[in-house]
Amino acid sequence: MGRNRKKNFVLDTNVILHDFRCLDNFEENDIYLPIVVLEELDKFKKGNDQINYNAREFLRQLDSITDDNLFTKGTSLGNGMGNLFVETGIKAQERVLQMFPERIPDHRILSAVLEISERDKNKTILVTKDINLRMKARAIGLIAEDYINDKVADVFIFEKQHKTFTDMDASLIDSLYANADGVDIKEFDLESPVIPNECFVMKNGRKSVLARYNPFTNKIKRIDKQVAYGIQPRNAEQTFAMEVLCDPDIKLVALTGKAGTGKTLLALASALKQSEDFDQILLARPIVALGNKELGFLPGDEKQKIAPYMQPLFDNLLVIKNNIPYGGSESRNIEEMQKTKKLEIEALAYIRGRSLSEMICIIDEAQNLTPHEIKTIITRAGEGTKMIFTGDLQQIDSPYLDAQSNGLAYMIDKMSGQDLFAHVNLVKGERSRLSEVASTLL
Repeated sequence: MGRNRKKNFVLDTNVILHDFRCLDNFEENDIYLPIVVLEELDKFKKGNDQINYNAREFLRQLDSITDDNLFTKGTSLGNGMGNLFVETGIKAQERVLQMFPERIPDHRILSAVLEISERDKNKTILVTKDINLRMKARAIGLIAEDYINDKVADVFIFEKQHKTFTDMDASLIDSLYANADGVDIKEFDLESPVIPNECFVMKNGRKSVLARYNPFTNKIKRIDKQVAYGIQPRNAEQTFAMEVLCDPDIKLVALTGKAGTGKTLLALASALKQSEDFDQILLARPIVALGNKELGFLPGDEKQKIAPYMQPLFDNLLVIKNNIPYGGSESRNIEEMQKTKKLEIEALAYIRGRSLSEMICIIDEAQNLTPHEIKTIITRAGEGTKMIFTGDLQQIDSPYLDAQSNGLAYMIDKMSGQDLFAHVNLVKGERSRLSEVASTLL
């Protein structure tokens, strides 16, 4: 590729905090780091959250490749890759000052992009996950892009309703009812291919059956409604979800759907049903501070600070308790598991670094995790562990994630087709009619 085709990419801090390996993803193009980015990274070094880890890892990586040319001619990132520059002498550009007089890091980054673009003939592009900064850059005539290395191309395929095969041979439907273990997939002439653990409806006139393709037996099997700790599926998707949640061969499950569809409730009920097969049930969710306020603004110790964020998980547990006989064996089992910490509800930050073996892990609100955070959690799974991720792909609370770049969508995209993975999208709200109407219209 000729020199005139090369590009300059200026990275914002949030790109590095999102993916500390980002330097590997710009091919033969040059990468520029304004010194203000390093200043901002320094503020993120301390802490136990994933962004703190990413800041530390990036700075270690930067230290390993630093030489005398980093601040002048640039340092090579390797064979077939471009050079890395750290820009130190950037002055506030007049065009930036006229539109954005406030002296903040974002505006210093804009000045760096503007200066680099004016002195270098190569196309210069600001890469940031901050939508507002991209708009500001475009307002002064600069090119700005999102960091899309780990974006999913078409997130809407994950939100479609289940497949329905019509005009299915009635005898095959009868066979599914007659054979609990299922019928060999070769017996079916399906109009479209199915993926491992995909669930669907088969119909012929008034006859119908809920079914799943089991990749371990290579059969299509009937799905029956399962009741778990008083929680009974109310629609086809919830029935599908309970099926894959309770299958011991499926080690990774993703449940998506809007608020009120029962994602967390089904996951928790199924985990309680299987509690004898595991050493522990762990429920966790990431903390995304509301109103851009950190936990330090809240009163109390650490447990008291995170309590409001964990309340939805306790609410689901209360729903289950209200659906089983008070004082019965299931109720006593829940009380005992909470006393012995076999059932734990924690903030996700508190389980980082733990070895997750012989347990069911339910990660709620997983759409607020980055792809790297999802990978970090899953790769901690030891033998005998089942992991369940729940979330709404359209309800992102993190300012630097969207429906295509969040970790839950990324995981579904990459794991689809694996025999140990299943994804079910819950469509119908079952919390209440008011909740369903509000979720759809508001």
